[in-house]
Amino acid sequence: MIFFILNLILMVSLGAVLYLMVSALPRVAEAEGDDADDRRSLLDRWAHSEIPEKLDASINGFLLKFLRKFKVTILKLDNAISSHLRKISAEEDGRKPGIDFRDIAEQNKETEE
Repeated sequence: MIFFILNLILMVSLGAVLYLMVSALPRVAEAEGDDADDRRSLLDRWAHSEIPEKLDASINGFLLKFLRKFKVTILKLDNAISSHLRKISAEEDGRKPGIDFRDIAEQNKETEE
């Protein structure tokens, strides 16, 4: 289902890009003057306005902030996983692991008795 949605988004965006490219091509105007502006469609007027540029700038700003926060979160998660792995790693270089399951089991037995 996600593959279908991604393909649908891809095709719609490809269609929008193609429409914008075709509308930007130079055209031979049949009648010069005010009639040419009146015949332009709403989508065509919107594409040539400043709205898409402002929308793109706001989306880029949002993505910049979101991706930076996401990067910090991923780095914090990486640090937490690394410290946990160091605690549970087997005895290396003569050091005792931070979590000793034998000690925990012995403490549980003592508390049960």
